[in-house]
Amino acid sequence: MNYTRMVIEREAPEEYGYDRIRYNLSESSIADQKLSDIGLSLPDLTLFYGEHRGDKELRALIAAQDAGIAPDDVLVTAGAAGALFIISTSLLSASDHLVVIRPNYATNIETPRAIGCAISFVDLAFDEGFAIDVERVRAAMRPNTKLISVTCPHNPTGTMMSRAELDALVALAETSGCYLLVDETYRDLSYGRRLPLAASLSKKAISVSSLSKAFGIPGIRIGWLITRDAALQETFLAAKEQIGICGSVIDEGIARGMLEGRDAFLAKLQPEMARRRDIVQAWIDREPLVDWVRPEGGVVGFPRLDVEPGFDLDRFYVRLLEDHGTYVGPGHWFEMEKRFFRVGFGWPREAELKGGLDAISAALRQ
Repeated sequence: MNYTRMVIEREAPEEYGYDRIRYNLSESSIADQKLSDIGLSLPDLTLFYGEHRGDKELRALIAAQDAGIAPDDVLVTAGAAGALFIISTSLLSASDHLVVIRPNYATNIETPRAIGCAISFVDLAFDEGFAIDVERVRAAMRPNTKLISVTCPHNPTGTMMSRAELDALVALAETSGCYLLVDETYRDLSYGRRLPLAASLSKKAISVSSLSKAFGIPGIRIGWLITRDAALQETFLAAKEQIGICGSVIDEGIARGMLEGRDAFLAKLQPEMARRRDIVQAWIDREPLVDWVRPEGGVVGFPRLDVEPGFDLDRFYVRLLEDHGTYVGPGHWFEMEKRFFRVGFGWPREAELKGGLDAISAALRQ
């Protein structure tokens, strides 16, 4: 493994210092929750080694969200990042190949790079609504392709595949003998339609999710992967055991409590996040220098700056932070042009969101 730090982590707001940021629009989750916010308290747990696959009741709660999934299809991991690491290191070697829909969550790219495998990118285009072209994915496949990697709802654009596109990717994985990885971290925050869990459609599909983004509790480091391929699940379990044996019984206890109240939590959250999305839309409607593809899920979007070719983008981002105290996720976090940026509308308070959007407009004209 040849590890290098990911740009998105080197430039994370905690690296810069939160005291430098007045309007933090770079976060990709809802606001961080306290135990009291979600009506939970720490139980008097025995601090033993937990079940290696994850707490039985927690896995049952995860599995119950979709038909055709059993608790044993679920492996609880250290966040979605832990799940993605397990999948990459279990399935890929230096002699393998994968296809990545880009932009994508950084771990889906950097861990395969650390392994040394070949990567083909299928880049999404703003002018095509960041839509996936399944035929381009098919054309990128090789005889040694082991994995196709996509996020849905998409990070960082918030766009979603259609059911037909998801079915076509599943069929492509099945006919090619590879696996389809779908990072579904924002699936519980889909606005309107909600796609089925990819893993419920085929043994060749692997689903990944967590409680970090849509539930605002990244501090407990709870994620999971789901596969109906029992032999593959055993391989993933072996990887988890060699990395850390099991998860934290404290984290899994909190996660269980959160998912027991999942429906009520989301029923309150979803309309509020949809309203936040409308706030960004209203700003874009009156800001001629910015456009976006309206997100269909999650709490992030990926606007594009419609500026002249000579516009100094590096200076813009410096001004935005230093002069206006506003931080966004520039496009290079996702190996995209710097005139794109990720804006998170779920983490800041409403007044901070509006203040940060106004600051972007001011910095563009400074």
